[in-house]
Amino acid sequence: MKLYTRTGDSGDTSLFDGTRVKKDDPRVDAYGEVDELNAWLGFVRSSKLDADVDAVIVEIQRDLFALGAQLADPADKIASRVTKAVLDDEAVERLERLIDRFDAEPPPLRHFILAGGTPGGAALHVARTVCRRAERRIVALTPPADAVLVRYVNRLSDLLFALARAVNHRAGVPETDW
Repeated sequence: MKLYTRTGDSGDTSLFDGTRVKKDDPRVDAYGEVDELNAWLGFVRSSKLDADVDAVIVEIQRDLFALGAQLADPADKIASRVTKAVLDDEAVERLERLIDRFDAEPPPLRHFILAGGTPGGAALHVARTVCRRAERRIVALTPPADAVLVRYVNRLSDLLFALARAVNHRAGVPETDW
């Protein structure tokens, strides 16, 4: 399979159901934001994190492929036949358990903190803001995206914040209060 198809040369692309839309369509924009988030998480992984954090991020990256697939499939043509392309309530609950686990590591927050710290921690803060942008794009979709996708990205931004704090804490890098 060639990397280029030439089918998007006129500024449009296909959704999974074959519908052709402009590349600036809100749905394409939403899954493009998810793709950017996934790339940022790849950048985070390049900072040589602890193995348990790295494993969590790899799992999130896989989830983000599923999230993008669901966003690109508003007619649910692929989701029913490709189970790895489905996020559900269990995925949201998994994120909540991870938030609780990583949030327990650093001292409780008493103030707002400035993004920064180690390269991995700082990149996780960037990923968190990209996740929030993706969330804004997803909630703006018409017809609306599946509510579980909105819950997933909402929890994911919280997890990325908890991970940033835990990564910095593990490295002994203090947080900077606002």
